[in-house]
Amino acid sequence: MPVFVQILNAGNAITAFSLLFYALTFNLRERTARILALLLGCLAIVYATDVLAGTAVLESEKTLWLRMQWLGISFVPAAYMHLSDALLAATGRPSRGRRHWVIRFGYLLSTLGFVLAALTPVMVGGLAHVGPIAYLTAGPLFLVFAAFFLVSLSFTGVNLWRAYQRCLTKVSRRRMRYLMFGSLAPLLGTFPFLTATGGIVPQVPTLTWILLIGVNLLVAAQMVLMSYAVAYFGVSFPDRVVKSRLFQWILRGPVVASATLAITVLVNRVGIVLGLENSRAVPFAMVATILALQFLITLVRPTVERWLFYGQDRHDVERLHLLEERLLTSGDLRQYLESILNAACDLTAAPSGFVAAVGDGSVELAVSVGQEDPLEGELPPILLAEDQVEIDNLGSVFRWEGYWLTLLHAPESEEVAGILGLRTAVHPRDLRPEEIEGLSLLRERATVALTNRALQRDVFSAVDRLVPLVEEIQRMRSAARYGNLQSLALPLEEVAGDAGLADLVKEALGHYWGGPRLTESPLLGLRIVRDAMQDHDGNAVNALRSILLSGIDQVRPEGERRFTGEWMLYNILEMKFLQGRKVRDVAMRLAMSEADLYRKQKVAIASVAKAMVEMEREATLSAHNESSS
Repeated sequence: MPVFVQILNAGNAITAFSLLFYALTFNLRERTARILALLLGCLAIVYATDVLAGTAVLESEKTLWLRMQWLGISFVPAAYMHLSDALLAATGRPSRGRRHWVIRFGYLLSTLGFVLAALTPVMVGGLAHVGPIAYLTAGPLFLVFAAFFLVSLSFTGVNLWRAYQRCLTKVSRRRMRYLMFGSLAPLLGTFPFLTATGGIVPQVPTLTWILLIGVNLLVAAQMVLMSYAVAYFGVSFPDRVVKSRLFQWILRGPVVASATLAITVLVNRVGIVLGLENSRAVPFAMVATILALQFLITLVRPTVERWLFYGQDRHDVERLHLLEERLLTSGDLRQYLESILNAACDLTAAPSGFVAAVGDGSVELAVSVGQEDPLEGELPPILLAEDQVEIDNLGSVFRWEGYWLTLLHAPESEEVAGILGLRTAVHPRDLRPEEIEGLSLLRERATVALTNRALQRDVFSAVDRLVPLVEEIQRMRSAARYGNLQSLALPLEEVAGDAGLADLVKEALGHYWGGPRLTESPLLGLRIVRDAMQDHDGNAVNALRSILLSGIDQVRPEGERRFTGEWMLYNILEMKFLQGRKVRDVAMRLAMSEADLYRKQKVAIASVAKAMVEMEREATLSAHNESSS
């Protein structure tokens, strides 16, 4: 039975160290997590030195480890008070100075207590035994330390109750209860009860070991509860992510390490009983335990997490995991297009070729094969070519600088998704029917790949816009969970940022005269839009349209309209979005290339977004002044 207790002590030391590293790895910037790490460090020191003292042979070595154990014991009271102060501050009740001075004085007393216990006999005396358990007897100042411990517990209890009273939601109150219950772990795990009671334990050995086993298991559960409750402080991740991360950390850390240690010790003891000391079965059992547990965790963890943590969000999370597993990256699509292009070159005996993607009137090289690089010159325009041939199953084939080009049309529309170009001297009309049929099939597959590429770019673009918003919402949700409601009162542009707002403005302008990107735009939540609804019979879409028009008007220079460089940005916005002209027509009218037009359009949209940010800021300031007056 003593061996089993030592294994539990070692397991608690491993658990404390592991949870300490968790707090310092994922939540280092949070004050509450740093103080929890200090408490866990005290627990780890106490349990580790307890194991070392229990396995030591010499009395002097046992005494050394038991005195070093006070490094953890003596700092628990101050860390207790410090943690309770941090929790109270996290719920919106920071210290006005008095609690800080109390905590500083507590750390001073803890340091003094450790020095006295480690170097003098006034705190703890000589070594004593209760059966196989060694402990240090009480010194003259031990009652002073016990009183300090009791006062710190009272201070901590009052602060924890005040923090619990300030929690606003059911979830936050439940987690605070977890933390309050878990905070008993440092008391049960570190206070020297044998020293305080003079080694008095129940006279029934079996009852004593059962009590020790129960306390060790309870302390392990309480450490996990404390870490679980504190893991949510200061993080912007969803709850399921925090739970899953902590769950994996515990499984792959304390569970695997403790189980491996237990199996190793038991196999070694069995070998000694059988007369096989230093048996080779010990390292084999150790390695087998690690591999078996890692395999088991990998196998069952996803199912257990879905069952425990996802709840009603299970289907949404499964779809996200499916997207993560099945999504084709840019490298995957490039490899696929290169395979298609190589097959097309082999089929037509072309020494080189390329596939270019078409989007918003611009042409972008996707992949190229062969010795000649199309990037050395400009890519072909979409509609201009030197020669044109109509071929069944291929449609129009154009001649451009030694390449035969065929347009790749999206399957569900007649929009051009890309261009397939092959440098070959063979005229398309001279291809055999089976070659034309094979080229047509490759052309369809390239079209599907480019369509998926464009769709995934839209997905990534939406994610890029969504992530800052979600992160800010999660941050505010985390801050408000324990009583800090001021974080919820932020204007939209502070949430989206200038870059995100520019993307939203671009989408809304693209559907200026109607469309989901205007009618469902997040810009409808702006204060200036809500204020403008009064002038548009409560119609939010018309109000947003008027705000966009105001933003464009702020880009307009003074004086009569001209087609000069000074008027470039306004002319692009007015012709492209208000008049709804095509990109090619606008570029021809303003005497610029389409690529240059897109660059200037980006600057123009950013100017409108900046104007809207300024209007929103003025509206927010005006509303604040009216409410304060």
